[in-house]
Amino acid sequence: MTMATASFEELVVGALCVWRVTHLFNAEDGPGRVLVRLRRRVGDGWAGQLLDCFYCLSLWVAAPAAWLIGSGWKERLLLWLALSGAACLLERLTRERDPFAGLAYEEKQEDAHVLRQSERANFEPSASR
Repeated sequence: MTMATASFEELVVGALCVWRVTHLFNAEDGPGRVLVRLRRRVGDGWAGQLLDCFYCLSLWVAAPAAWLIGSGWKERLLLWLALSGAACLLERLTRERDPFAGLAYEEKQEDAHVLRQSERANFEPSASR
């Protein structure tokens, strides 16, 4: 088994590049809103669905990056998946979180009465009154 030829720096830079390009096409307007117009133009077809899915798009963006960084087909195949996975992890770490997530509380629908049905069935007025 041969050692990988890609250095740690190349892996980090590759992962950051894949994340940046994928995020640019998936979630940003771009200069002059050019990427917004691109996403509208491709519509809801295959390419539109690809641009809407960060995880799917990262696989396509990682492929040329892995080809540039790697030296053999095994290394390039592993780099392809690793760079895509790293971009997905970076996206999850940097994604804006909903400040109200988890604050919505919904109670179960119950009768509007004070006592529950089962409690009312067992209720017998006291004879001491």
